[in-house]
Amino acid sequence: MKVILREDVANLGNIGDIVTVKDGYARNYLIPRSLAYFANPSALKRLETERRTYEKKQLRMREQAELTASKLSELQISIPMQVGEEGKLFGSVTPQMIAQELDVRGFNIDRRTIIIDEPIKSLGVFDVKVRLHHDVIGTLKVWVISQE
Repeated sequence: MKVILREDVANLGNIGDIVTVKDGYARNYLIPRSLAYFANPSALKRLETERRTYEKKQLRMREQAELTASKLSELQISIPMQVGEEGKLFGSVTPQMIAQELDVRGFNIDRRTIIIDEPIKSLGVFDVKVRLHHDVIGTLKVWVISQE
């Protein structure tokens, strides 16, 4: 079955793409969730209008993400942790801990968008990346300090 995508769908395509999918996938997943239309001429006209509003919305979201990224680059947060011998932490710093600290500072950032390259298991200063938009990645400094 041919459908026209209304939004970006992972591993399938981007907005406006005409893709061929199995009938059940289209009827049971894509169309009920308003992710796609049946491919017909009237749907193409409707999609053009939606594409323009989608692009405007994405532009606003990107500008907002760039503004947030600039604010995050100036920000430094401290995460107090219990420390054992030789500066080793009991456990590690998680994205959820960073998200909670950012929430206290007034940034509403989802923990799933925080990217920690390798586990933070020692005291020190670390650069942590935050995916704010699919094109914008911000960086903030995280100080891991002793809880004592």
